[in-house]
Amino acid sequence: MNKNGQDSIKILYTILTMTRKIIGLVLGLIFLAGAGLLAKNLIDNNKRPISEVPKTIKTVFSQSVVNSEIPIVINANGNLVASRKIELFAEVQGIFQPTNKAFKAGQYYKRGEVLLNIDSREFYTSLIAQRSTLFDLITSMMPDLRFDYPASFKNWEAYIQQFDIEKDLVPLPEPLNDKEKYFVNGRQVVSTFYSIKNLEERYKKYKLSAPFDGVLTETLVNPGTLIRSGQKLGEFIDPNEFELEVNVNAQFMDILKVGENVALSNLSGEREWLGTVKRVNGRIDQNTQTIQVYIGVNGEGLIEGMYLEANIAAKSEKDALEIPRNLLVNENQVFIVNGDHLELKEVSAVYFTDKSAIIKGLPDGTEMLNRPIPGAYDGMLVKSTKTNNSLVQ
Repeated sequence: MNKNGQDSIKILYTILTMTRKIIGLVLGLIFLAGAGLLAKNLIDNNKRPISEVPKTIKTVFSQSVVNSEIPIVINANGNLVASRKIELFAEVQGIFQPTNKAFKAGQYYKRGEVLLNIDSREFYTSLIAQRSTLFDLITSMMPDLRFDYPASFKNWEAYIQQFDIEKDLVPLPEPLNDKEKYFVNGRQVVSTFYSIKNLEERYKKYKLSAPFDGVLTETLVNPGTLIRSGQKLGEFIDPNEFELEVNVNAQFMDILKVGENVALSNLSGEREWLGTVKRVNGRIDQNTQTIQVYIGVNGEGLIEGMYLEANIAAKSEKDALEIPRNLLVNENQVFIVNGDHLELKEVSAVYFTDKSAIIKGLPDGTEMLNRPIPGAYDGMLVKSTKTNNSLVQ
């Protein structure tokens, strides 16, 4: 094959190769374009129809607000304590002797009855001996009085004639002048007299008597026990007069007045009594910011240590509303019904109790939720049902 033929073959081969590449490129572009159109078609056909979610409308109970003057009643509680209560202590030493009544808790005594008797025979013998010594001192100075102070002799003679060593001493005759006073003092009559009077007062301490009608609430000794000076013997109270000590918020200090009546009740609320504010402490507890109020009360069924609740009328709030405390949101908001949705309304809470709150700031006629709604929120769609029930049950 000549040279021209070979060149023709090379040119033809080159043309065929380029044609094949161009065809391959065109087919590739066509494939990509088809794939893109197919993918777009699949995506367009894959869109789901958007369905509208039905709106949930919750039925709620509401009530029209009617503001009025609300009395603020302070709730407090405490334990009863007897107004008249004494702790019995021994001031002398001796053996405890039994009396007509057993010295036991729950035993009642009339005023003046002997509560407890301590053996005083040894002390009494010493007291008699001291009185006899005084009698001897006075009789020994009588001859000198007859001659030196005849005007005073008759007074002292009358004194020794009525002198009885078994009875308490009566006061010594008053001296007529300074000379007589110096003479009598020099014979140590006066000092002996007052020493005996001191023993007589001490002798009375061997017998403890009831200072008022009452009952023993605690006894710590039994007959036959050796009682020592300073030893506690028991406790004695008047079971007819009691006080209830309660702690009240200091903000009501200016309102609480002595003489105000207070309603009292037991824990179950089955029994009630009427008490009176007797005292108000003049100092505020720094830790609790409360003030102590003492309420006097008497009546049947009261026992020391009994737990009572007190309702103290403090003041009144005008244009206010009392609601259950669980209707408050964040302590200063409530839900009201505004058309077809709920709305949070700010209010002013002026007083709280355990179960209720007194609020101000809602105009009369406002539709307020009567019951708490779980999951309630501002703007929540609702259907209101009005009721006439009291907000505070």
